[in-house]
Amino acid sequence: MFPETLESDRLTFERLSRENVDVLALYEVFGANHDVERVFEYLDSTPHKTIKETFDMLRRAEDRFEDGEGAQYVVRPKTTENRGGEIAGIVGLYPKWDRRFATLGIILDEPFWGNGYSTERAELFIEIIFERLDLELVAVKYIDGNERSKRAIEKYIERFGGQYDGLLRNWLAVEGEVFDCHRYTISREQYERSKNER
Repeated sequence: MFPETLESDRLTFERLSRENVDVLALYEVFGANHDVERVFEYLDSTPHKTIKETFDMLRRAEDRFEDGEGAQYVVRPKTTENRGGEIAGIVGLYPKWDRRFATLGIILDEPFWGNGYSTERAELFIEIIFERLDLELVAVKYIDGNERSKRAIEKYIERFGGQYDGLLRNWLAVEGEVFDCHRYTISREQYERSKNER
């Protein structure tokens, strides 16, 4: 159902699995022993405290992929890019089949911020959601205060003619803390219209 591998102009995406990414390499990027405070500041997850947490995350990603519940990918810049071949982060799309929409997610390690990778990934995944998965809506959100995510999201939401839906109060709980989130969506109609305009 989901593609095993994908690529955009500057990035490659491989299914997040034990076959495609070394658990130790992934733990080095997102483990608590690494300086990840800024990376996880506005995320709905926390740094892994042990390699076993990273291993379990990979197994869950494999199960979701096989069951059609979601697709996560390890993202790497192409060899022509700065730090080519290194793990830049994890991206994913998560369908809600009964409600005919999918959400997008991304975690990028700090050295890869500011390169437009979030927008490049979103453009590819939005096309997959509408053209391959035949869903009706793309939804994306960010935690209130995350100005970096806000700017990145607004770029591709505007490109595809989407809209800001509003503030979702007390929407997300992470380790006992509750956060407000901002939500944006792109409908199939908006996507098709933007395709014609592009």
